[in-house]
Amino acid sequence: MLTQLLQGFTLLGEEWVLWLLIALSVFSVGVMLERLVFFLTNRLSGTEELAQRLAEGDADFARQAVDGKRGIEAAVVREALNATDRGPEAVEEVIAGTMARERLRYDAWLSVLGTLGNNAPFIGLFGTVLGIIRAFHDLAMADPSAKGGASVVMSGISGALVATAVGLAVAIPAVVAYNFFQRWLKRLSSSATALSHAWQSHLKSSAEKQKAA
Repeated sequence: MLTQLLQGFTLLGEEWVLWLLIALSVFSVGVMLERLVFFLTNRLSGTEELAQRLAEGDADFARQAVDGKRGIEAAVVREALNATDRGPEAVEEVIAGTMARERLRYDAWLSVLGTLGNNAPFIGLFGTVLGIIRAFHDLAMADPSAKGGASVVMSGISGALVATAVGLAVAIPAVVAYNFFQRWLKRLSSSATALSHAWQSHLKSSAEKQKAA
């Protein structure tokens, strides 16, 4: 019973796997476009000047620079400025929490691209195996006196290999996009860290001056 059920499933061939891969490809492209728009609309310009002003203690300029802005850099600066009255240690904790929270927003959906990049080739290979099984089954069920048995098998196998090719076609762009966005996120995180360090260095130097006085 179980063997017959599994055999019936394998004889479905690779066509449904191809449709699945096409659907995954469309979904993958949608994720890429959504993440691209998100990254482009959640970045901060003029970070070098902002870092310099933060190191100089120009809080008013920094507040204006991040006012109404979104993204990890703006969020870190804004939260650090808001926590200034609570002391340097509180600022450090707030920065760490803000960085972790913002990274989750940037990481959203990127795991989907990573998963597709890792598993789409195996889905395609699965479709190829199903197609080959069906090709040999069709050969076994064919009339022995009929001609062209080998060509039938070759035609079935070539069609089955399409699933592997489609799987790779889905995986390669997903992997490229995943690595691209991860590098982009790393650069933004480094920029946010540099901005936070600029403000923290100002706070520490100010505290030391107050102690010396």
